[in-house]
Amino acid sequence: MNGLDLSRRYYKEYGEPMLREQFPDLVPYLAVGLAGSGSECLGYDDAISEDHDFEPGFCLWLPGEDVVDRKTAFRLERAYAALPAEFEGYRRSPVAPVGGARRGVLRMEDFFREKTGSPDGDLTAEDWLRVPAAALGEAVNGEVFADPYGEFTRVRARLAVFPRDVRRKRLAGQLLTMAQSGQYNYQRCLDHGEEGAAQLAAAAFVRSAISAVFLLNDRYEPYYKWAFRALRELPVLSELEPILVGLLTTPNDPETSFRKYTDIETVCVAVIDALLDRDLTKATCGDLEKHAWSVNDGIADGEIRNLHILSGV
Repeated sequence: MNGLDLSRRYYKEYGEPMLREQFPDLVPYLAVGLAGSGSECLGYDDAISEDHDFEPGFCLWLPGEDVVDRKTAFRLERAYAALPAEFEGYRRSPVAPVGGARRGVLRMEDFFREKTGSPDGDLTAEDWLRVPAAALGEAVNGEVFADPYGEFTRVRARLAVFPRDVRRKRLAGQLLTMAQSGQYNYQRCLDHGEEGAAQLAAAAFVRSAISAVFLLNDRYEPYYKWAFRALRELPVLSELEPILVGLLTTPNDPETSFRKYTDIETVCVAVIDALLDRDLTKATCGDLEKHAWSVNDGIADGEIRNLHILSGV
């Protein structure tokens, strides 16, 4: 059973009637759905996922206390807690009087503050560079079942993608890290006899390559556990996934190290081609470091452009 589907069906079966019958005046101000932390919010849950935080339940996001006061919110929490404990063979976790951390009654501002540091999604350039992509993704993933008030959806739209210059800054940093760890340091570490350092270089290259691919697709990179799964679904450069996996899982012995370096170059060439296709770089060479600086030079906002190139990494 898919967790998102379970949540939607539970809401339709019990949540929606409860709201309509007990809180008709409140319904116009609520947003209902499932979003945030957890594989079910990405649609990646499976049988293994059912060992924790898997249950029939949904989120009820409330606007500020000037619209829905504490007393009303408490009544809604009690009503949510009283919904059936079992649904289609799955059992809900007990809900505390103040609501659950991932499900139940939540203030919109608390939800967005937890994910982004801002109660309304209004982020500064510094915020955009600081907040992890996975956290931003949790603010906009999942599904909104109902939002007549519209504020929750408006904030999610504000957070949907990185601003242009922020995306460039983050991308430039990841490209530079790829160049240093993969094109330059991986083989040098092996030449020094530092196999452990070489593996760290390969891992750093893969980590930054994954981030760069998501940025090139204008998508938020999810929590590392799901990075490869999500990468396989991207429209651009998803074919790099098995190569990147191989760079992590193949040993660095003399028989394989040259192939790994060749694979690093294959990834770099593919990324450079994608940069050129999107007119993100003016460089015309195979040196990824030069492309990193070209991407950074294309940032329109002078303050962001002049930040350290690794500010978004």
